[in-house]
Amino acid sequence: MFTDSHCHLNFPELHHQLPAVLQAMQAAQVTRALCIACTMEDFPQVHALALEHPHLWATVGVHPDTEGLHEPSVDELLAAAALPRVVGIGETGLDYYGMQERKGGRSIADLEWQRQRFRTHIRAAQACRKPLVIHTRAAAQDTLAILREEGEDGSHRSAGGVFHCFTESLATAKAALDLGFFISFSGIVTFKNAQDLRDVAAYVPLDRLLIETDSPYLAPMPYRGKLNSPAYVPYVAQCLAQLRGMAVEDMAALTSRNFDRLFPCVTQGGGA
Repeated sequence: MFTDSHCHLNFPELHHQLPAVLQAMQAAQVTRALCIACTMEDFPQVHALALEHPHLWATVGVHPDTEGLHEPSVDELLAAAALPRVVGIGETGLDYYGMQERKGGRSIADLEWQRQRFRTHIRAAQACRKPLVIHTRAAAQDTLAILREEGEDGSHRSAGGVFHCFTESLATAKAALDLGFFISFSGIVTFKNAQDLRDVAAYVPLDRLLIETDSPYLAPMPYRGKLNSPAYVPYVAQCLAQLRGMAVEDMAALTSRNFDRLFPCVTQGGGA
């Protein structure tokens, strides 16, 4: 019924209790989930989850905030993307949040390595014809500019993909939609102080809408501040259904169909 389009089941908080997490998913009618890689070092574990469980899939990529670990080439990403049940490239993108506190006072100019890594991922996605999973935080202008520069314009040459855990402005959402991307909302959309984000969610065309948990983080209301898991994605769907005047069952079906359209490998034999 429900599809969690972005979670991190390999993270210790969830992996250490994986049987219970999977059981809770089943009880909540969350029938599928996409497990997202954040480093090349972690990719084998993410991929193993997808191989071991027929309702899980995987991506390959390096999170923009990751430093000091292996930096993949286009060829390395392509080799991983060709493996069974790997359906996308990412998460990738840019993260300029907290330049003073989190990045040692460096400037945006100092983060050129993020921008080059992003370009590598875009080129790999275009080469293998699998969608991008985009992370952008306090970096929307550069994220959109690089996508355009690399030829992501919604044409047949583009990889396309999804702006995951969307928290940006309506203008950014419109620009991403114009480039052919989907928009995915997490538990943040349920927070009491997130009316601006709900306004964005009310605008996104129904055929470009996805839901996710980004678990183990960002649990939706009424579990905010607690450990998140894919079993809570129905709360995101319920919020979006209320915004759009729909039954939650219809929102579940719609977002699951959108997931299949964005990640056609899921319905074409598992991603190889």
